Amino acid sequence: MPASPSKPPCALIVMGVAGSGKSTIGGALAERLGWAYEDADTFHPASNVAKMSAGQPLTDEDRWPWLKAIAAEIDRVCAGGRKIVIGCSALRRVYRDLLVHGRDDIRFVYLDGSQALIADRIGHRKGHFMPADLLASQFETLEPPGPDEHALAVSIDAPVTTIVDDVLRQLRGGA
Repeated sequence: MPASPSKPPCALIVMGVAGSGKSTIGGALAERLGWAYEDADTFHPASNVAKMSAGQPLTDEDRWPWLKAIAAEIDRVCAGGRKIVIGCSALRRVYRDLLVHGRDDIRFVYLDGSQALIADRIGHRKGHFMPADLLASQFETLEPPGPDEHALAVSIDAPVTTIVDDVLRQLRGGA
């Protein structure tokens, strides 16, 4: 097992495919920690939202400015001595590398769940721009974090409180 990162986190990025619970778990985690919460969707330019709303998956060219804006927000918050939880898909390793950009005070929380469970959740969700038919492309793109990324993995097949408790236990080293 690789060595743990040397600094306590100033940022947690709650990651996973659409419908995995990034906003719900991220918000609950931020509340329990007393940290700020931001949804990465708010950093998307209007062109990305329009593309996803039309059922078109984003390309890497679409994602780079979005990911850079999120990384800049993490840098701004951490430089100010504050802490933040961000819900962000961060599906590929290259995206996570851009978000971390060499920092050792950012951790990923990977929300792990089956495509069937998440499809059911998306089917019951109202008012979100991400259509259910893009879920398959999300799973095709997903590269689960490797051990060298120091990510915490949690199953989403549990109540929110249980998931947040699991994340906090892992953060404290009790995994």
